[in-house]
Amino acid sequence: MLLANPYFATAAYFAVTGLAMILFLTIFELVTKYRVWKEIKKGNVAVAMATGGKVFGIANIFRFSIEHHDSIGQALIWGSFGFLLLLVSYFVFEFMTPSFHVDAEIERDNRAVGFLSMVLSVGFSYIVGASLKL
Repeated sequence: MLLANPYFATAAYFAVTGLAMILFLTIFELVTKYRVWKEIKKGNVAVAMATGGKVFGIANIFRFSIEHHDSIGQALIWGSFGFLLLLVSYFVFEFMTPSFHVDAEIERDNRAVGFLSMVLSVGFSYIVGASLKL
């Protein structure tokens, strides 16, 4: 089997996770009220921090998923489930801040909100990732 070769297995996990990362970042782009890459191009640091947290969060969830599952298919399924939980945490963050809109603040380059968004994505990715080994 090709996945028995560690070089092939590494390349396969890299490719599958890379494609999942692109898909999941596209989904995040669809649910935010601002255009991520347009804002980053303009130099919006808050958007860059929030997006960086999402990238790290997705990668971290997949790290746990790959580490604790026997096949690429299982890792992809559990990583995708972990992504959905990370997406839920994004909506919970917006819900828990009724005095302001997270997306609007990040779009205005409010770096405090962008930083908090980044830390929440990273933090929740550890919680979600650790639970994926069950």
